[in-house]
Amino acid sequence: MKIISYNVNGIRAAIKKGFIEWLKNSNTDVICIQEIKANTDQLDLNLFQEIGYNYNYWFSAQKKGYSGVAILSKYKPHHIEYGTGIDHMDFEGRNIRIDFEKISVMSLYLPSGTNVARLEYKFQYMKEFMAYIGKLKEDIPNLVICGDYNICHEAIDIHDPIRNSKISGFLPWEREWLSDFMGMGFTDSFRKLNKDPDRYSWWSYRANSRVNNKGWRIDYNLVSNTLSDKIKSSTILDKIVHSDHCPIVVELNL
Repeated sequence: MKIISYNVNGIRAAIKKGFIEWLKNSNTDVICIQEIKANTDQLDLNLFQEIGYNYNYWFSAQKKGYSGVAILSKYKPHHIEYGTGIDHMDFEGRNIRIDFEKISVMSLYLPSGTNVARLEYKFQYMKEFMAYIGKLKEDIPNLVICGDYNICHEAIDIHDPIRNSKISGFLPWEREWLSDFMGMGFTDSFRKLNKDPDRYSWWSYRANSRVNNKGWRIDYNLVSNTLSDKIKSSTILDKIVHSDHCPIVVELNL
């Protein structure tokens, strides 16, 4: 199974930049999308069905033009879970999951800490999300959590670790949380297979950051350890430009 995670920074804007044609040619089975910034009544869902994604599920934020996640699949899941059941998370449309017989796939958009209030909210979210996943894994052990975690894990994952060490996204306690989260039984699929530096998934729109590859790796396909031996490949498609993020891919032999 080939799975892509992609923060599109607005699905309608991405479509105007060629997202549908790219997705058609990507030969992916499931794509997890974050920051859709749209409701389904603002989209032509036929665009996705016409290229094979007959099973597409959208979970928008209550606030229009903000946040939101989706999963598009070529195969019919036996269950779709919209949100987590935790009101403040679901109000912002940050989680959606589909379950198949051998695997469950979640699209996650973890908050960013853009100011003090949002940083406090981010920590609350992280704490409650970890507890939620800990309980969920008891019933669904074969879980892949794809998405924008808004955290760089190690110094290798950010272009200037010293200068950025006091910025949300690379704060010590954010990095520690991600270590603890993976310690619950998840594998960073990209780092399992690739130890190269300078591999990023997000770049600021400022100061020609993408051209100069001054980026952050904040998007992950985290795979349950029960599936880690089935990871065939994991890549970052940093030449694909519909967003300030780029797609990341994991392939599993199921």
